[in-house]
Amino acid sequence: MPDEEYDLILQAGFSNIIGPVTENQNVTPGLAEEQLEFERPMVERLVSRPFRDAAFSRQVKSAYNNTCAITGLRIINGGGRSEAQAAHIRPVAENGPDTIRNGLALSGTVHWMFDRGLLSLDDDLTILQARESVPDTMERLINPEGKLFPPLCKEFCPHPHFLKYHRENVFKG
Repeated sequence: MPDEEYDLILQAGFSNIIGPVTENQNVTPGLAEEQLEFERPMVERLVSRPFRDAAFSRQVKSAYNNTCAITGLRIINGGGRSEAQAAHIRPVAENGPDTIRNGLALSGTVHWMFDRGLLSLDDDLTILQARESVPDTMERLINPEGKLFPPLCKEFCPHPHFLKYHRENVFKG
């Protein structure tokens, strides 16, 4: 690799440490912008993480008819794929099982908020919000009745044990 390219890479990655490029440095400006194609190297790595059963996602989304249980939005893309995601009530990292009663179908933003404890559910399926942390604009998305849109089959409703865990260990309200 030519020294000039190395200097550009070094500058891009460590500019906050080594400071800006000076006129005395022999660096070709705009080299990075001129590169129109780049083939990324393939990296193989081995990681250890909790196993997540793909069937969990399919079953939870099916139980809720691919509809977000908090907003009621059912968005299907042109390829037939649902925007709803399967969220664990008791997180996998905290030994939450891959069972339908430990799952909710949630839209991406709502899933993110649920995982971070900004939203939760009471045992009667009332939607709880961490009022200090949830933007007012979320009110327009949440079911106006303030209740979870239940799964198609009542036997798949969230289990109170998992809801209690989420309220006591994840929820910030």
